[in-house]
Amino acid sequence: MRGERRWAVAVRRPEGGIELAVNDAPGWAERWSKIPLARGVVTLAESVSLGMKALSFSAAASSDEEEKPGKGEMAGGVVVALLLFVGVFILVPALLARASGLRGSIAFNAFEGAVRLLLFLGYIVAIGRVPDIKRVFQYHGAEHKSIAAYENGVELTPANAQRFTTEHVRCGTNFLLTVMVLTIVCYSVFGRPGLALLLLSRAVLIPVIAGLAYELIRLAARNMHRHWVRVAMRPGLLLQRLTTREPTDDQVEVAIAALRAALTAEQLAEVEARAA
Repeated sequence: MRGERRWAVAVRRPEGGIELAVNDAPGWAERWSKIPLARGVVTLAESVSLGMKALSFSAAASSDEEEKPGKGEMAGGVVVALLLFVGVFILVPALLARASGLRGSIAFNAFEGAVRLLLFLGYIVAIGRVPDIKRVFQYHGAEHKSIAAYENGVELTPANAQRFTTEHVRCGTNFLLTVMVLTIVCYSVFGRPGLALLLLSRAVLIPVIAGLAYELIRLAARNMHRHWVRVAMRPGLLLQRLTTREPTDDQVEVAIAALRAALTAEQLAEVEARAA
């Protein structure tokens, strides 16, 4: 969980207790917060950095000493994951579209976008069948429920959090789906280019598309009271049914522990007052 000034990780220890790590939040995104597009790219980079640190801590806290992964292993895993993402979800659809023989710019880019979206959905469904990933998706649902409980002004308890849905408009799943859709629009600018420009444009535009996706989701989160915004965000919310699962009370307890640790003193005092 990332708060205004701190970020925190909570892990269920093998013996049953909850272990916490609390750190000051980095200031990268804050320094770029007034610059549209750039702030989205910096926020994404910050999130990847914090995610790697959180994974490293959780792996160490929940594993035996000899099983703990080193920092090099964690960093290597993130690099490989990013390269696979670019290769499978960005370059492969472009190459398949080129091999399809489609000539029209609209048909070419629509086909490429459809392939990309199908690959993405297929990947989500496939990994969702892995037992360990199912548990990760349960913790993803616990995260959403605890944040919903906080944002709706109720006391932060597992029972209260369980009343809420596992969907949330600011979810990273929304971000990824928005990226997939925006690629169709942004790549259409280049029509049906030659192979070199095709691959170069797909790779170079990734930061631009990420920045645009961030701005759209940020705008949508502020306007969820508008009916048309809720309708536009519905596909992303529905997709979260694949990336979240209903959590157990024990998992929600872990999420709440991380959330409370990330709050400022003023926010925590307000939360404590809810019990009264």
